Amino acid sequence: MPLTRVSGMVLPAAAAALDWAMDKSLVLGYSKIGPALRRRWWPADPEPGALAGRHVLVTGASGGLGLAAARGLTRLGAVVHLTGRDAGRLDRARSELLQQQPLAHVRVHVADISDLAATAHFARHFVDEVPALHAVVHNAGVMPPRRTTTPEGHELTLATHVLGPHVLTYGLRDVLAGGRVVVVTSGGAYGQRLAVDDAEYARGDYSGVTAYARTKRMQLVLTQLWARDLARDRITVHSMHPGWADTPGVTDSLPRFAALTGPLLRDADSGADTAVWLTATAEPIGSGGFWHDRRRRPTHYAPVGVETPEQVERFWRFVREQTGVPEPDGPATSVS
Repeated sequence: MPLTRVSGMVLPAAAAALDWAMDKSLVLGYSKIGPALRRRWWPADPEPGALAGRHVLVTGASGGLGLAAARGLTRLGAVVHLTGRDAGRLDRARSELLQQQPLAHVRVHVADISDLAATAHFARHFVDEVPALHAVVHNAGVMPPRRTTTPEGHELTLATHVLGPHVLTYGLRDVLAGGRVVVVTSGGAYGQRLAVDDAEYARGDYSGVTAYARTKRMQLVLTQLWARDLARDRITVHSMHPGWADTPGVTDSLPRFAALTGPLLRDADSGADTAVWLTATAEPIGSGGFWHDRRRRPTHYAPVGVETPEQVERFWRFVREQTGVPEPDGPATSVS
């Protein structure tokens, strides 16, 4: 049987062709049909206890994909740290996890990733509590109906999806040495170019859906930049998208889409599967990849609208200047 190498793993040619066709069709690849077929050939599950005693931080973990990722990680033995803005929701999430797995180790931390100064403060205290962190899973997300700025003056989706995660990642850099960073992004990134000339979405008519997708494109670029910069600390970085999952992020923010696709939506555990796998797998998967259903995917559907090296470097400078980390070559607005 002919074999094809996909993402460093060998697949039968027929499976590789089907996997590619499903990915391009969206409905077959992004819906619950995707994992139902792909699990026949995707990489093996991590070994039971693969994360025993290891600490993993999950942002936006009080519900949806974040809670599902936390559930998968606790099943593998991880000590899971849940973060979110609402203490009550976090406590309910922890109680749910412990009801399902009474011996799980789950800790909660109230933290708003969109608040850069508070995020830097949280990271400083976290590293005192946890001297070795296996992974951070960036899942916190928002889709505001109108343009909203944080008290620090940043557009909310940019602060939540890009600037805050950057501050947190670099704040945890020392305890993450040899560990992993996983970014939960979205297939919506395929529909947007890198908005380096208007990162704060200050021009034109604002759309929450567009703002979400724009910052998800930024996350794909940031994944590759982090992978490059953090390699010296042996920190591997990957992003993934969950497909179409039945979570509040879809049903509340995109009710029409959810109504049309309802029977095809994945459950949250299926949507979070690749994030859990990337956190725990022993497979040699490198760094800087964009993944879906345990396979590395291209960051663009076609070779159009691809960001240039100059645009990428401008974006990198913008992120560093707005956060102060890692220290830019020129003046920066530091986070304290």
